[in-house]
Amino acid sequence: MATTTVKLISFLVLCLVVAMPMTTEAITCGQVVSGLSSCLSYLRSGGAVPPACCNGVRGLNSAAKTTADRQQVCECLKSAAAGINLSNASSLPGKCKVNIPYKISPSTDCKSIK
Repeated sequence: MATTTVKLISFLVLCLVVAMPMTTEAITCGQVVSGLSSCLSYLRSGGAVPPACCNGVRGLNSAAKTTADRQQVCECLKSAAAGINLSNASSLPGKCKVNIPYKISPSTDCKSIK
């Protein structure tokens, strides 16, 4: 009976190890778009920044822990810039009281972000 229990526990541990991601993946553009979806009305027309928008901005800023993450978020923001007011996009971090290490602009060199 003890041998069966040891085998079962060993099998479960093996399953957990195999199921665990071996590396942490960078933030995806889908996550960026999802995090900022509540900001669209502000980014297109201005007005008041919805509280959910600032929550999304803060969440993305917190999730972007590595240089690769910050560069990826920057690239995603540049790709999603079509159809939004760039002045509103640039002012969004300040309105949400979030400090990001670059200006949100199509001309930003995302590779230079540390």
